[in-house]
Amino acid sequence: MPKFNYVAMDSRGKETRGTIEGASVTEAAGRVKEMGFFPTKVIEAEKVKEKADKKKGPAAPGPKGKKKSLEINIKIPGLGGKVKPKVMTAFTRQLATLVDAGLPLLRGMRVLERQERNPTLKRVIGEIATGIEGGSTFSEALAQHPKIFNRLYINMVKAGELGGVLEVVLNRLAEFMEKAQKIKNKVVAAMFYPAAVMIVAVVILAVLMIFVVPKFESIFADMLGGSKLPGFTQLVLNLANTIKSKTILLGDDVPFGLPAFPGPVIWVIVGVVILIKVLIRLKKGRWLLDKLKLNMPVLGPVISKVAIARFTRTLGTLVSSGVPILQALTIVKETSGNVIVSNAVAKVHESVKEGETITAPLDASNVFPPMVISMVDVGEQTGALPEMLMKIADTYEDEVDNAVSAMTSLLEPIMIVFLAVIVGSIVIALFLPLIEMINQLGGTEGGRDDGGD
Repeated sequence: MPKFNYVAMDSRGKETRGTIEGASVTEAAGRVKEMGFFPTKVIEAEKVKEKADKKKGPAAPGPKGKKKSLEINIKIPGLGGKVKPKVMTAFTRQLATLVDAGLPLLRGMRVLERQERNPTLKRVIGEIATGIEGGSTFSEALAQHPKIFNRLYINMVKAGELGGVLEVVLNRLAEFMEKAQKIKNKVVAAMFYPAAVMIVAVVILAVLMIFVVPKFESIFADMLGGSKLPGFTQLVLNLANTIKSKTILLGDDVPFGLPAFPGPVIWVIVGVVILIKVLIRLKKGRWLLDKLKLNMPVLGPVISKVAIARFTRTLGTLVSSGVPILQALTIVKETSGNVIVSNAVAKVHESVKEGETITAPLDASNVFPPMVISMVDVGEQTGALPEMLMKIADTYEDEVDNAVSAMTSLLEPIMIVFLAVIVGSIVIALFLPLIEMINQLGGTEGGRDDGGD
C-alpha cells in the first residue's frame, strides 16, 4: 500500500507532519481526519522523492558548458497590487463554503485559483497555495500580501487557525464583507441618480450659458434696432457673457484655429481638487475634512451612522472570532475610515489597556450617540459584548438604509423644481424681448387704425 506524506493542523491550530498509508489520497486524508487532525496537504511519498531529485538536477556544467537561464520577475511598485472589494467578497464566500463543506484548505485554494478570472487575485491565490505547501500557515501566507488582505482579514484567519475554527471564522468574515459591501452599494446606488441628473443639468446649463444665450444678444440688437432690453433679459445676457469669459480665456479670438485655453473658473476647480488631495495627505487636513463630513447638514447624519455601523460590526466580528480585545481595537482604529472615529477608538484602546471599561471613553468622544453607549455598557456588564455590537450594527445599517431612501426621495423633487426654475428663467428671459416687440408692433398697428378712422 502506498505511503503519503501529510501536513495537518490540530485543534489548537498547531501544524503537524507525518506519513500515513492509504489506497489513495482521499483515503489517506480521511485517515488523517480520523486521527483528529485537519489536513492541509496530502501527497504521495514517491512524488515527493521525485520532486526532490528534480530540484537537485544534473551537475553544474564546466566553464565551457551553457549557462543556466535566469527568470527575471520585475514588479513595478503601485501597479496591479489591489483587488476590488466585490471580488474579495466573492472569493471569501467561496472559500468559506469549500472549507465548511470539508474540503482541505489547500485543495480549496487550488480550486479557486483555477476558476478565478481576476488576474491579480489568481496570481495571489497561487502564491498563497504555494506558501501553504511550503509549510506556512494560512495567515502567514496571507500576510505576504498586505495590499490584498488587510489586518482585519489576516488576524481573523489567525484567530480561527489558533482556535481550530477556521471554517467558522471564514463564514463570519464572508458575512462581514457582504454586509459592508451591501451598505456601500445602497449608498452608491441611492446617490447615483441624483448625481447623474445634476451632472447632466450642469452640462446643459453650461452649454446654454456659454454657447447659446450669448448669440441672442446680436439677434436682439438687430430685431429691436438698438432699443433697450428688458432688465431681466439683460441680467441673463450679462451673466452668460461673464460665464463665457471666465470659463474660456481667449473666447472666440483664438488664433490659427487652436482650441480655447481654460479660463479662471476651470483653473479654480482644478486648484480646489488639488487642494483637497493635499489636505487628505496631511494629518490636520484629514481631521478637518472628516470633521466636516460628520457635521454636514444633510449627508452628515448618514455618514455618522455608516461610521458607527462599521465600527460596531468590525469590533463585534473580531471579538466574536477570538481576537483579543486590545488587538481588535487596534485593527478597528486602522480600518475605521474616519480620523474622528479612529481617535475615539485610540482612547478606548488606552482605557482598556489601563484596565478600565470601553464605555467611558466612548461617551467622552462625543462621536457615539447615547443609545450606542448604553448598549455597549449593557454588553460589557452581561458579558455579551460581541452580540450587542452586532445588534447595534444591524440597527444602524437599517437606519442608514431608511435615511438614504428618505434623502433620495427628498432630493428628486428638489432637483426637478430647481432645474425647472433655472431653465424656465432662461426661456422667459429670452422671450421677454419678443413679447415686448410684439406689444410694440400691436400698439403701432392700433395707432395707425385709429389715425385712419
